Amino acid sequence: MFEFAITAQSGRARTGLFQTPHGTTETPLFMPVGTLGSVKGLTPRELVEIGSQIILANTYHLLLRPGPERVQALGGLHRFAAYPGPWLTDSGGFQVMSLGELRKISEEGVVFRNHLNGDLLELTPEKSIQVQEALGADIIMAFDECPPYPASPSYLKDSLERTLRWLERCLKAKTRPDQALFAIAQGGTDLALRRQSTLATRSFDTPGFAIGGLAVGEPKEGMYPAVALSTELFPEAKPRYLMGVGHPEDLVASVGLGVDMFDCVYPTRTGRFGYALVPQGRLNLKLSRYLEDPQPIDPECDCYACQHYSRAYLCHLVRAEELLAPRLISLHNLRYLHRLMATARQAIRSGDYGAFALEFARQRFGPEVPAWFTRALQEGGHWP
Repeated sequence: MFEFAITAQSGRARTGLFQTPHGTTETPLFMPVGTLGSVKGLTPRELVEIGSQIILANTYHLLLRPGPERVQALGGLHRFAAYPGPWLTDSGGFQVMSLGELRKISEEGVVFRNHLNGDLLELTPEKSIQVQEALGADIIMAFDECPPYPASPSYLKDSLERTLRWLERCLKAKTRPDQALFAIAQGGTDLALRRQSTLATRSFDTPGFAIGGLAVGEPKEGMYPAVALSTELFPEAKPRYLMGVGHPEDLVASVGLGVDMFDCVYPTRTGRFGYALVPQGRLNLKLSRYLEDPQPIDPECDCYACQHYSRAYLCHLVRAEELLAPRLISLHNLRYLHRLMATARQAIRSGDYGAFALEFARQRFGPEVPAWFTRALQEGGHWP
């Protein structure tokens, strides 16, 4: 039911096929975030047309509304949200960090103060699995504690050890064979603790593994040694998921280190603020300089926005606060990342991921490529 097969390699980068009950996906891939069962402003049909393969939804937020029982009664996420392809649900562990002022952690779990109405809500490993089983996602995540940055070594150690104990409870609570539970390693940017967590997490032999607790404010120079160590230690034959990462340069560097799956709100959130992703960085379509620009966002892009509209029109929409603006720019931004991953897959199959990464870096950064990027690609065997 869940099988992962590596189909090509170039250095540490690899392509794969991951089989789920609702379809087989090609990796490496980027997963759009539909926190409440909806990728903001976009329809499932549009997501399929631009190449989305897996959609991510959030356990904590769907627990609050509309409630897992209602989703289950209406056919689970696949029917309720009318997206028939694979879904992944986050466990609520990220909210342990992001809602730090509204929660209290204990060995049993986490008590949150509902940010909508102030009620108290307890989320335990068992409850997280129960909710995710009701939601019906293909891939579910173990309930974990995502520590903030910065955090002391003692805090990181306590949190990763608690996360391991919670993982055991998640596995015992899981009842559905048609869902793959991914374990999550923590440890922040402390490489000794990251090694400890990754090795201990690996021993549970789950269908896939996630790298958690990164992209939470730490510098790139600290993030990438932790990614490199994680992919080195996790099993070769299982998919590796770097949670919460969506900047294009991070995708290219991480794929080079052997990461297979990514998610982030970045492309849609920036789209709602009027920023469009292009190979050179991003365009701020709020700026008046684009009011007379007849070009599409990206002449090389095949998305609906680029095929039909000019920067001038999109700039007008953004400045007029028309609802069409965030829809079109979000659509483009997601298509940009899907195209980037498709090009990365082709480069891996051709055995020249290094050439692809070098060309990407020249467009993205110009002559001054950041040291963290070159070191990451060197670690993956892709940089001269």
